[in-house]
Amino acid sequence: MVSGPSGVGKTTLVDRLLEAEAGLVESVSTTTRAPRDGEVPGHDYFFVTRDVFEQMKDRELIEWAEVHGEFYGTPRRFIEQELEDGRDVVLNIDIQGGDSVRMAFPDAATVFILPPSFAALEERIRGRGDLTEKAIETRLKNARKEITACGNYSYIVVNGDLETAVRELQAIVVAERCRRDRKQDGFIENLAT
Repeated sequence: MVSGPSGVGKTTLVDRLLEAEAGLVESVSTTTRAPRDGEVPGHDYFFVTRDVFEQMKDRELIEWAEVHGEFYGTPRRFIEQELEDGRDVVLNIDIQGGDSVRMAFPDAATVFILPPSFAALEERIRGRGDLTEKAIETRLKNARKEITACGNYSYIVVNGDLETAVRELQAIVVAERCRRDRKQDGFIENLAT
């Protein structure tokens, strides 16, 4: 699970991680917000109306939250099926949703992405060019609160240099895959016999 404030580069980092590391599957979230230019429904997000989201949120979503005036949620069926099939799932998720995911999957590897500075974060948010001044101010205000949540995560990656941050995410994936309790049942016992 990868979390961090808006504008910190979560999506770019996750995209690069998925390109660099085999065997990872990205979770596709459901949202009520409109698609941005270039986003593909079913690939980037499942775009739904507020009414549809209301029907889904308590039955079909592991977590859901209202972020910047829109709803976002993680479909339960997708995650459970991928895990049952032995694949590693990457969730690019907001801080609010992260609390629910940790409760549903207490052994999940959790990574918090931090900016190199708050000024750099503000520059990134402003540089997007698709937000009103009010939306920018809201995101910056929320970011100040969200950054304090980093203590709830197992790992912290500072996204100052993209290549370094991607390598650090890859190292986390490798380390998590090497954990004794994640090896296939019976693997070690079979070696000992």
